[in-house]
Amino acid sequence: MLTYLTAGESHGKGVAALVDGFPAGVTLKADFINQELRRRQGGYGRGARQAIETDTVEFLTGILHEQSIGAPILLWVKNRDYKIETMPELTRPRPGHADLTGAIKYNCGIRPILERSSARETTGRVAAGALAKLLLRALDIDVVGYVRSVGAVTLEPTLDLNRASSQELKQLRDQSELYSLNLEADAEGKRAIDQAKSNGDTLGGVVEARVYNLPIGLGTHAQWSRKLDGRLAQAIAAIQAIKGVEIGDGFALANSPGSMAHDEIFWRTQESGTRSLGIARDTNHAGGIEGGMTNGATLVARAAMKPIPTLRKPLRSFDLQTKEQVEASFERSDACAVSAASVVVENVVAFEVAAAVVEKFGGDSLTEIKARLQLHQENIADRLARGDF
Repeated sequence: MLTYLTAGESHGKGVAALVDGFPAGVTLKADFINQELRRRQGGYGRGARQAIETDTVEFLTGILHEQSIGAPILLWVKNRDYKIETMPELTRPRPGHADLTGAIKYNCGIRPILERSSARETTGRVAAGALAKLLLRALDIDVVGYVRSVGAVTLEPTLDLNRASSQELKQLRDQSELYSLNLEADAEGKRAIDQAKSNGDTLGGVVEARVYNLPIGLGTHAQWSRKLDGRLAQAIAAIQAIKGVEIGDGFALANSPGSMAHDEIFWRTQESGTRSLGIARDTNHAGGIEGGMTNGATLVARAAMKPIPTLRKPLRSFDLQTKEQVEASFERSDACAVSAASVVVENVVAFEVAAAVVEKFGGDSLTEIKARLQLHQENIADRLARGDF
């Protein structure tokens, strides 16, 4: 099994990700992971912390001559803003944060809770996801994340998502300060963020991730805990401030009749480079997953991020010591971190997909996975040709 754990506090010595079950023989490039870490720190509306930190990864274990060796890989990102021992304790819990519930649960103050529950922890998840992307890239699988809306401002993509390649999406997204696919609408989104910031408020939004060139059959229908859409939903919902997850058309399907909610299936001459092997769909309402398994179409996952609950104009709370009604504590924060959330979602999706690949095709080495993936494709093609079902 390909799994990972993260460790570290927001103002501790750093953030770590321990990745276990990663196949041998994958070329590991720190520059690629650092690029993903920089994107996580970027995006319009970020706060002062991002100007302090310059996240770079260090491989502490599991690598030799820039190749994975099949052993656990420990990724380390050092915090420049290390000061946890000198930071004051807080007594005014912030609504929407883990402060109050965590302090009660763990019988401690607020400081230890907010330090670990902070979105700074997603540094480790992005590092682990970027590592997984290096495996997926070696298998010609690509993952792209972007922003669909900021607050009430919709950033509808200006290209055809059903026809555009992953590289075309990346090229357009990387021109946007909001990481959107609509450069013309960015100005309205930025104005909304500026207005929220001037009001001492914050904004949330919706982000989306797409995975291209997946083989048929990742995941399984056989057990609820192994369905790929369920695993993706859990991984995405566990990201700080994420409150909703959709696969494909998601909630919109609840308002559609069955005749408009499902993807009709056709047999057509295989398109070059696809892994559907002649199986075609003109729509993708299912988001590339049916019955908990990939169906050969592009995987589409969407997430709704609530506004960050740390406000310059604080919400009401009470003091844990005096019980007086007070304003909640304020910790340095962002006006909008939706762009960063798109990077986190993209990378946690990448890791779950990579885990499903390792589960399906074996995880000892990249060579083994490639051979089994090729055999899988040949077997499907042969069965389709013979009608052997």
